[in-house]
Amino acid sequence: MIDYKQYITINSETRFGKPTIIGTRITVFDVLNWLANGMSFEDIIEDFPELNENQIRACLSYAADREHKIQIAS
Repeated sequence: MIDYKQYITINSETRFGKPTIIGTRITVFDVLNWLANGMSFEDIIEDFPELNENQIRACLSYAADREHKIQIAS
């Protein structure tokens, strides 16, 4: 699994403290939503050329890790 901490940051002054891709204002939620709506990695990169595959994979890794932490806490 990719180390999402190299690609994702949380800054209270950017996008209301939502996790974003470093160097952008694109949130993890944005990327996950695009994937859930059927966009491929290639589609996302075509629309947002500032992104790359590793950043998109980091969003998936972040979501998986967060889900895992929620399950452990329950």
